[in-house]
Amino acid sequence: MIYSSALSAVVSALAAECIDNTSKQKWQQLYQSGELRPCGRAVSPEERMTADCWVFARLHSQLKPRYWHALVAKYSTHRARKVEAIGKLVPLIASHAPQLFVYKAVTAWAVPPMKGTEGKRSTSGLIVLPAEFYDVNTWDLEARTERTRQRWRKAINEVLEEMVGEALVEAEKILASEGVLRAEAA
Repeated sequence: MIYSSALSAVVSALAAECIDNTSKQKWQQLYQSGELRPCGRAVSPEERMTADCWVFARLHSQLKPRYWHALVAKYSTHRARKVEAIGKLVPLIASHAPQLFVYKAVTAWAVPPMKGTEGKRSTSGLIVLPAEFYDVNTWDLEARTERTRQRWRKAINEVLEEMVGEALVEAEKILASEGVLRAEAA
């Protein structure tokens, strides 16, 4: 048993591919985030990376594609995978909104605005969209009412969040059957 929940396993597995193996400063070598202790012993960084990669591969192969794409779009830090997942989710969203609106709504959901990105925070490796992107008024070229645009956006976000919830339930079943979740999480 390695992970405390399906969500922690998903986030860790999706972050694993962005972790580099370059040499670190001394303080970085000493810091271990979230020391996990399966069977009464600490997990080494190598064991953790192996487990994360295994979970990534297992979930990718076992989950329905829409569930996998929803998790990647929501939780991945890998730019190319996140962009690909957004592109795969857009056609799955049934909405009365125009396609441009759906595309921008899915993208804004997957890449929420970040505080401190106005030159005060390093964003290397992250997708950062300009503030104008989040202006819903630019999402509908026919200039429908604000109420209509907000209703569309809310419905799209609800569908995406429901998809993530279902994906996490399925991921939990897969990971529990593999024995990598703590007993109280499974």
